[in-house]
Amino acid sequence: MAQPRLFTPLRIRNLELSNRIVIAPMCQYSAQEGRMNDWHLIHLGQLALSGASLLTIEASAVLPDARITYGDVGLWDDATEDAMRRVLEGVRRWSTMPIGIQLAHAGRKASCEVPWVGGRQVAPNHDNGWQTVSASAVPFHEGDVAPLALDRVGMDRIRDAFVEAAKRADRLGIDLVQIHAAHGYLLHQFLSPLSNRRNDEYGGSLENRMRFPLEVFRAVREAFPADKPVTVRVSATDWYEGGWDLEQTIAFARALEALGCDAIHVSSGGLHEHQKIAVGPNYQVPFARAVKAAVSIPVVAVGLITEPQQAEAIVSTGDADVVALARTVLYDPRWPWHAAAELGATVMAPKQYLRSQPSRYRQLFDAEGPLQAAPTWSRNAEGRYV
Repeated sequence: MAQPRLFTPLRIRNLELSNRIVIAPMCQYSAQEGRMNDWHLIHLGQLALSGASLLTIEASAVLPDARITYGDVGLWDDATEDAMRRVLEGVRRWSTMPIGIQLAHAGRKASCEVPWVGGRQVAPNHDNGWQTVSASAVPFHEGDVAPLALDRVGMDRIRDAFVEAAKRADRLGIDLVQIHAAHGYLLHQFLSPLSNRRNDEYGGSLENRMRFPLEVFRAVREAFPADKPVTVRVSATDWYEGGWDLEQTIAFARALEALGCDAIHVSSGGLHEHQKIAVGPNYQVPFARAVKAAVSIPVVAVGLITEPQQAEAIVSTGDADVVALARTVLYDPRWPWHAAAELGATVMAPKQYLRSQPSRYRQLFDAEGPLQAAPTWSRNAEGRYV
């Protein structure tokens, strides 16, 4: 039987992925002052044993006021870096799965309650609240405290914070950086004409609206080691008339590729509170297909991908190069194992779990895979993990 395309390797810059299944960043809203804790250790630890080819750390704020909620993970100072280091050391003790991180700024969608307490904005004069910023002074929800429109000084501060976070990520031995320019957060707020009402060189035309996100990408690409990938997550459409759309997304993807972007992760929505999303299986795959037709770098599809044959069809037909799992893999942390079993492929599993292989899937687990020996990490003279 031919090897399923879903379980063939892929190279992104110098990063080797063992298959085409990656774990998308998923916010846990469980940090304290931006610092990871034992929840993140068990959450990321179980996913690092899943058989996927890449684990992406949740949206990590580049500044304290960049957080969506007061429970968000951050990577802006030594304390947040040290807390993340402790978690990563625990995960790496038992897994060699490559680890990426999504660097983010929430913009006007910051200063919110955690989702299980409603998720609405917390006003600046309340506990756990702060003043938000954005491309323009346009609130996300009617009745929210309006964000402050960023001036050049503020934009420089945020750009530099992305750079410093990327440097910290490199010191932690993180293999890949993803810049969050989707889901209505700050860089998306600059891109969309619904949230960007500026009349300077950062507003108006598509070229102007792309300018600041491209400045951030360029700065991060220059700061992160040349042998490691930098990717971008985009929303292909605002799902609202007059907003960001697929045609603009393609222009943005091409501009990113020209600056050295290594992959585009195509999602959608999140910018307008009255968006009307046509949700269903594969509902975002046509966007990924269109972006893939326009660029030569790998494209990642995400969104209600739940079945092995569905994922195999996406990559085997060329709609995307990779599928990303989020809620699916939270519900079933061994989804890649089950997909390999259904499709007749082999997947890596830790030696402690080899005896769980069902007798009808004799070739399911790779007993010689990299999870058979814990990696040894050390820090070089520059403080980088190698």
